[in-house]
Amino acid sequence: MRLTACTVSFTICQLKADNSSTSQPPPFKQLRYDESYAYLRDASRRSDYFDAIKFIPLNTNGDWYLTLGGEIRERYEYYHNNLWGRGPQDPNGYLLQRYMIHADAHFGDYFRVFTQFKSGLEEGRNGGPRPTDRDDFDLNQAFFDVRVPLAELDSLTFRAGRQELAYGSSRLISAREAPNVRLSFDGVKAILRIGDWRMDGFVVKPVRTRTGVFDDDPDPNQKFWGLYAVTPVSWLPGGNVDLYYLGLARKNARFDQGTANELRHSVGTRIWGHKAGWDYNLEFVYQFGSFGSGDIQAWTAASDVGFTFANALFEPRLGLKANVTSGDDNPSNRDLQTFNPLFPRGAYFGEPALIGPANHIDVHPQLDLALLGNLILTVNWDCFWRESTHDGIYGPAVNLIQTGKTSDARYVGNQAEAMLEWHLDRHLTFTADYAHFFAGDFLKETTPGKDVNYFSAWATFRF
Repeated sequence: MRLTACTVSFTICQLKADNSSTSQPPPFKQLRYDESYAYLRDASRRSDYFDAIKFIPLNTNGDWYLTLGGEIRERYEYYHNNLWGRGPQDPNGYLLQRYMIHADAHFGDYFRVFTQFKSGLEEGRNGGPRPTDRDDFDLNQAFFDVRVPLAELDSLTFRAGRQELAYGSSRLISAREAPNVRLSFDGVKAILRIGDWRMDGFVVKPVRTRTGVFDDDPDPNQKFWGLYAVTPVSWLPGGNVDLYYLGLARKNARFDQGTANELRHSVGTRIWGHKAGWDYNLEFVYQFGSFGSGDIQAWTAASDVGFTFANALFEPRLGLKANVTSGDDNPSNRDLQTFNPLFPRGAYFGEPALIGPANHIDVHPQLDLALLGNLILTVNWDCFWRESTHDGIYGPAVNLIQTGKTSDARYVGNQAEAMLEWHLDRHLTFTADYAHFFAGDFLKETTPGKDVNYFSAWATFRF
């Protein structure tokens, strides 16, 4: 499976795939509720051994139907010198298990109910499960849609309940695919489709992951709302533009400067597309608001540009990512300049997920090779610096990993990584990943400063 800018967007490409007349079943999507199997009403188009549960008629003419699906993921993970040698270590690694099942009921073109359950288990990790490792059994999603047709293909859909969110390339809003337990939100959303435009508006609370059975609940300390629009544009080669506003309120938010209530507004744009072998994905965000009695002024610029040699052996794609997020200028000043990535994907800079996108600069060359068509090798090298030497480094969940108050060093380190993915068929994928993080001056001055070795291997079965 060759990854392009199309695979990381939630709108235009999916709509085209849904309307395809191909006899091959469509690929599974990151957000399972975006899948559509209405085409299976035509029995002659059934070609997959799970098609029998993808379209279960609930009435005689088939406009009421039920779709069942799920996922099983078994993952082994090992760190040597995790967090550069600080804290409890795992001499033998540990096992993470994910089990998910969903039911999607369509009652004509205007009403729908989607329900999904999850179970995330952890075994053998020294120090116990991390916050995203374990959730014995809970409701991951449960929402209903009411769709109002407007004109021809235009429509307005109202959605209410527990739901996953993912926008753009999951830099700011994601379903948190890489960690064992995915992220969902409680709230409401409106989806407006007019011509080539899709516009979403939502007001939600992130759901807190708890380890028991049916004990997950909306986080009372956070509120999240926003408007997100995307459309293709003719002035860019094969291009599309996302425009968005996102609001976040957090109680007792912690940064290297201190802890206070945070009210943050983000306005941004994403420009992305692919043409004649080139793919590009550029994003720019400015943030403002308040942190305690101080003001927030933060920003980020991100880029991912590549070229695929489609006629060469192994169809190599050469890519370069370059990203920067602002850090706090002065911890003694009440104003805050640290960028908040909100709810980003978990493995932001590779599977080890040692560093997150706050107060950082990174340059990240990458090579993708389609070795056997269904066997993909990805190798990359990522170099990290602090954007501000007055701020610390943060994890993917905007969690402070190491204060920056005891070192003036800017260089954090670099990470070499190789991932091999084998797509055995539409349902089953095997993946193995190895990474080595070379600790830089900042880590050597503030932590034990040991290099990190990381290995993980997992099998994913979707239906």
